[in-house]
Amino acid sequence: MGAIMSQGEAPQASHRRVVVSRHGGPEVLEVVEEPLPTPAPGEARVRVRAAGVSSYDLMQRRSGALPGTPRVPFTPGLDVVGEVDAVGDGVTSLAVGQRVAGGSFTRDGGGYAEHLCMPAWELVAVPPGVDDAEAVCLVVNYLTAHLMMHRVAAVRRGERALVHGAAGGVGTALLELGGLAGLTLLGTASAAGHDVVARLGATPIDYRDEDFVERARAVTGEGVDVVFDPIGGWRQLWRSHRALRRGGRLVWFGVAAAPRDGLRVIPASLAMHTLLRLLPDGRRALASDHLGKFSLRHRPWYRETLAELLGLLAAGALHPVVAARVPLAEAARAHALLERGGHAGKVVLVSGGAAG
Repeated sequence: MGAIMSQGEAPQASHRRVVVSRHGGPEVLEVVEEPLPTPAPGEARVRVRAAGVSSYDLMQRRSGALPGTPRVPFTPGLDVVGEVDAVGDGVTSLAVGQRVAGGSFTRDGGGYAEHLCMPAWELVAVPPGVDDAEAVCLVVNYLTAHLMMHRVAAVRRGERALVHGAAGGVGTALLELGGLAGLTLLGTASAAGHDVVARLGATPIDYRDEDFVERARAVTGEGVDVVFDPIGGWRQLWRSHRALRRGGRLVWFGVAAAPRDGLRVIPASLAMHTLLRLLPDGRRALASDHLGKFSLRHRPWYRETLAELLGLLAAGALHPVVAARVPLAEAARAHALLERGGHAGKVVLVSGGAAG
């Protein structure tokens, strides 16, 4: 038995996807046309309506030296929203025509495409009336924020938290979920992102012109309970640690400093994090597996948490910040936009849509 197609629909002979043809700038992203993929047993094929663009995609595009980067040519994109248009043998949890969201963690990418085959377990139903671009923000950004906030930091209502990169995709997710969790929030961002940070209920800190350690202590009197740091680098992590009160927790989960400081930021961050874990000063340095690895090991958590977040979005309790909606064929422009910065929220690729 082959893949089950939607009734009355002529099979589409081909589709387009974006590939990194070689490592370099945004111009290395190329659109190719190829035969439609066929879902294997246990898989579903998704007609992609929205795909997230992340700094991780940019780092993979720039250099093959980043651990986990596939060999060129490859297609980036971990988070997708779309509708099922074919299912493989043994798939009973999904139906053709059903709208779904998911992270392509098993394949480590592939979302920059008109169609993508994914294991059925990675796909979660999207409630009616939910915007595709807003829904795709939840898959990586909000799941990452939820993981770091509730599983790693185990935050408690009334605690004070400092969020670095607060105007970015994960940063805005941390602020929204932090507000729902009853946290008092501070967020570092460039001046262009301060309005969004303030709108999400946090005290903005200009990381270019202000000392966030001094500002955090001035606002709280003794330092914050938690720092969420996706930036990395030995000096950044040291200063984040200093912004904590005694008993506070530093949650490190990224190396967004890599475009500025190069891949040497990875071993430098690991060394500093190890040192901070050994300091007997009453503060803790915490970390976690990255979202994809964690989700592969904890599938029930992934499915239940994504479904919960989609429910909150449908109920109007979450309002993901979409920086821009860029047509799939203009993925190079989306990467250039993300690299320039100066925007808030997540850049999203859309199929059959217009730029936003």
